[in-house]
Amino acid sequence: MITSNMADNESVECITEHERILQEIESTDTACVGPTLRSVYDDQPNAHKRFMEKLEVRIRNHDREIEKMCNFHHQGFVDAITELLKVRADAEKLMGQVTDTNRRLQDAGREVTAQTEEVIRCRIQQRNMTTTVERLQLCIPVLEMYSKLKEQLESKRYYAALKTMEQLEKVYIPRVSRYRFCQIMAENLPKLREDIKDISMSDLKDFLESIRKHSDKIGETAMKQAQQHRTFNSVVQKHDSGMGYTKPVYSLNGRTPTQHNGLAAEEGVDQPEEEGVEEDQSEEEVLTAQDLVDFSPVYRCLHIYTVLGDRETFENYYRKQRKKQARLVLQPQSNMQETVEGYRRYFNQIVGFFLVEDHVLHSTQGLLTRAFTDELWNMALSKITAVLRTHSSYCSDPDLVLQLKNLIVIFADTLQGYGYPVNRLFDLLFEIRDQYNETLLKKWALVFREIFELDNYSPIPVETEEEYKSVISRFPFHDAEIEKQDFPKKLPMSQSVPQIYVQVKEFIYASLKFSESLHRSWTEIDDMLRKSTNLLLTRTLSGCLQNLIKKPHIGLTELVQIIINTTHLEQACKYLEDFITNITNVSPETVHTTRLYGLSTFKDARHAAEGEIYTKLNQKIDEFIQLADYDWGMPESDGQASGYLMDLINFLRSTFQVFTHLPNNCNDHAAMSGKVAQTACMSACKHLSTSLMQMLLDSELKQISMGAVQQFNLDVIQCELFASSEPVPGFQGDTLQLAFIDLRQLLDLFMVWDWSTYLADYGQPTSKYLRVNPSTALALLEKMKDTSKKNNIFSQFRKNDRDKQKLIETVVKQLRSLVNGMSQHS
Repeated sequence: MITSNMADNESVECITEHERILQEIESTDTACVGPTLRSVYDDQPNAHKRFMEKLEVRIRNHDREIEKMCNFHHQGFVDAITELLKVRADAEKLMGQVTDTNRRLQDAGREVTAQTEEVIRCRIQQRNMTTTVERLQLCIPVLEMYSKLKEQLESKRYYAALKTMEQLEKVYIPRVSRYRFCQIMAENLPKLREDIKDISMSDLKDFLESIRKHSDKIGETAMKQAQQHRTFNSVVQKHDSGMGYTKPVYSLNGRTPTQHNGLAAEEGVDQPEEEGVEEDQSEEEVLTAQDLVDFSPVYRCLHIYTVLGDRETFENYYRKQRKKQARLVLQPQSNMQETVEGYRRYFNQIVGFFLVEDHVLHSTQGLLTRAFTDELWNMALSKITAVLRTHSSYCSDPDLVLQLKNLIVIFADTLQGYGYPVNRLFDLLFEIRDQYNETLLKKWALVFREIFELDNYSPIPVETEEEYKSVISRFPFHDAEIEKQDFPKKLPMSQSVPQIYVQVKEFIYASLKFSESLHRSWTEIDDMLRKSTNLLLTRTLSGCLQNLIKKPHIGLTELVQIIINTTHLEQACKYLEDFITNITNVSPETVHTTRLYGLSTFKDARHAAEGEIYTKLNQKIDEFIQLADYDWGMPESDGQASGYLMDLINFLRSTFQVFTHLPNNCNDHAAMSGKVAQTACMSACKHLSTSLMQMLLDSELKQISMGAVQQFNLDVIQCELFASSEPVPGFQGDTLQLAFIDLRQLLDLFMVWDWSTYLADYGQPTSKYLRVNPSTALALLEKMKDTSKKNNIFSQFRKNDRDKQKLIETVVKQLRSLVNGMSQHS
């Protein structure tokens, strides 16, 4: 029962499932039926058979429904077919009528169609023509602008051509950009721009080469204008100063320039030439850098690169090229220091270069900056100072150094007028001033030497009043006694004194010449003049005097005249100080005023001359002494003094008479001349005495006879007579004779043979032979003892001779004991 119920339930479920599957098949697309049918076979076995049965049942049901529907509509279908058969005949009739109508219509419209096609063709042509005119109206301005561009390029109006290109690109070409010629035109414009850049750059290079060639002319013109301006200002300044005192300006040769109403010429002897140049230049047109150089390539190139947006490249290129040109301009020629023209060309090129830079700086906006020009100028200034310092050091001509200084001043004034700082140039001038002074010192050293060589070292003879005035106009000499004398007369100094004084003044002129236009106060100029004059006196003139005094051909007479000359030059130093004061108008009482050292210079020279007099006197005495020819073994004297000694005494007498020419026009000079003469005379007597003593005690002299001592005593007596004859006035008592006191006491000791007194009184202040040294007496006595032994071989057989020999031996022993005692005491 239960089994039957379960079978029934399963069959009901199966039927229900089959119904569902059939509904899905009916409602689903045929392509999706596969999964549904697969579920039939996946179910229970034999289920597909029941499904097939169910399917056939469903098919039969649908066939019955279709049959019912066809039976229901069959009559209506038959009726429709019958009506269509009735209408077919009418349709065929209508088709014939329509075909005939169409034929007639086609025949009638064929002509209209042809005319219509003609009208359409004309309308199309008209429309094309209108379009063409419109397009040409757009293209013609483009072509006109392009033609204008070509004309501008041909006429080298590159800046306008760039503007035209800009209009073509921004305005005209975009309107007709679809046409091929516009595309070609647009592609060609960048090439044209590059061509313009290349052409403008080529013009710039030509310009740079041109200004390099014209810089010399530009600088020359600018420096001439600066010099004219400086000369004009100087004339105006002097005119404004009125009729009062004007600082004199002196030429290099020492002559005062021509003055008119107290006004001195600006440039000394060179003034007429400068005036002529100024007159010639006033007739010429004043040229500027713009007149000599065409700056349009710079402006054009700057504008072109600015329009092309490449201004920075152009600025960098221009500045780089100008720096290179600056280095070339600053490179001097190897022989520039030989002539002033070499320096002039060098300065002209530099001035021309920086004037061009100044013009470009002020005529363009931003191409050059003040910082760039200052950097360039500082670089140039360092190079210029180094070049001038080096080249000027090779210059030994003071005239050339002075011309160089004038060029540097004009060079500095020119560039200072354009805003360039030039303080370092004026500092350099102070270095060159020291070098200039050195060259002056060397030149004046030659001048002084020539003066000394040509001097005759004798008083200046004056025959007439005119000659006297001529001398005192060149040298400040005043002597009341000489002025009272009648002509002809002699001035105490020689010709070199006024010549040296004049040359010192000319040196001051030359030194002053360099100090002009240095923008320094007169106090500073005064200090410069005094310092340079001191160098001239203390170094140059002093050195020349010292060399002159040491020359072998300068004799005693010349040395005496040199002493006289230095005395007068020493007196003239105060006039040199007054001379400098008159030039600078600076009071010598000013705190910082440098004093002239001429007094010490001439005093030192005079002392050197005096010392040389003493030396030469002694040398002359030595020459006479060398002529001495004593027979040291002679048995007795000749009874008269030796000939060489008499010649020596006569020479000394004549020599000391020369000292009477020493200046004695005042008490100081009289005292000075007497002192020199007395010192010379005393020195000569002492040297003569010493030489005679050395001759007597010469170690090579082994034996001396009593006769030789007697002959020697006669010579010493002549010396004493010469000393007592007062060869030079001013000695008190027997002062001069004391020079021979050592010889006199020694000879008296041997002549008198007063050994007992000598030995007894030795060491006593009142001793008769106080100046006789035991060692000296011993040396001479031993020479006489050896002679006594040699000449008196048989003297031992005579009692007197034996006693004398014993006495000599005794004295020798005692003298040796005294000498030994002295050595132990010392």
